[in-house]
Amino acid sequence: MRNGTVCSLRGVGYTYPGALAPALTEFTLDVSSGAWIALLGSNGSGKSTCARMLNALLIPTQGSCVVLGYDTSHSGTAFEVRRRVAMVFQNPENQIVAATVEEDVAFGPENLGLESSEIQERVEWALGVTGLSEMRKRPSYALSGGQKQRLALAGALALRPLCLVLDEATSMLDPQGRRDLMRVLRELHAQGMTIVSITHNLEEILFCTEACILAEGRLAWKGTPMDLLESSGGSHSLEVSPFLELWRRLKREHFLGATIFPEPKSIAEALCRFA
Repeated sequence: MRNGTVCSLRGVGYTYPGALAPALTEFTLDVSSGAWIALLGSNGSGKSTCARMLNALLIPTQGSCVVLGYDTSHSGTAFEVRRRVAMVFQNPENQIVAATVEEDVAFGPENLGLESSEIQERVEWALGVTGLSEMRKRPSYALSGGQKQRLALAGALALRPLCLVLDEATSMLDPQGRRDLMRVLRELHAQGMTIVSITHNLEEILFCTEACILAEGRLAWKGTPMDLLESSGGSHSLEVSPFLELWRRLKREHFLGATIFPEPKSIAEALCRFA
C-alpha cells in the first residue's frame, strides 16, 4: 500500500487528567501510506501521546484524528482502528500474554474471531518474518530481551496491520537485539508496511523516509533524515552518537570526498563504515 494517507492529525490537543500543561497543542501530522516516519524529541515532548492517538488509545480533547477513514472520536471505531494500526511498546513484557511463543502470536488473531486455518497461516507468517519459527514451542518467559521484543512484534504483525507504531521499542535492547529488530523493520517497510517509530537513537532513523521533532507538544521540525543528521541537532537536545559525530567532523574538515574517505552514497553507509 503506497498511496493515500493512513493517519491524519489536525490541530490535535490533549491534556492528561490532573496535568498542568497539555501533552499536545495544535499538533498536525499526516502519515502517508508506505512511509516510515521517525518521531523524535526529549522526554515529555508528546511523542508517546501522538503514538497512542494513532492507535485510538487516546482520543484528542481538541482537533481530530482520522485513521484510515475512521474518526477516532466516534464511538465504536476503536476496534476497527486497532485492527489496522498495531502498536509495539517499550517493554515487551506488557504485551506477552501466553505461555508459549506460538500461543502468544495466535492470541490477537483468535480475538478477531478468525477461522483456525487463517490463524495458523498468520502465526506461521509472523513467526517467519521475525525469525522465531524454531522457538514456537519455547516458553515465552525463557526468551531473551531481544527475542521477547521480536515476539511482541510478531503478535502485532499477526493482526496483519496496515500500519505499525513502535513506542521506543528498541530502548531496552542490547546492540545485537536492536540490529535484529531494525533488520525486520527494514524488510517489512520494503514490502510496503507503513511504520511510525519513536526513538532517541538518531542512527535508527537512517532508513526512515521522514523525521519529525516534537517539543513541548508541538511539531518543532520536519524534514528528511539526511537533513536532520547533517544538522547539529543541538537546538532540539537530540542525542548524537560518537559515530555520527565522527562523520560530521570528517565532513566539516572536508575529509569526505577525498581519496582516503570517498563520499559515501548515504549517511547509512558512512556510519556503517566507521562503526
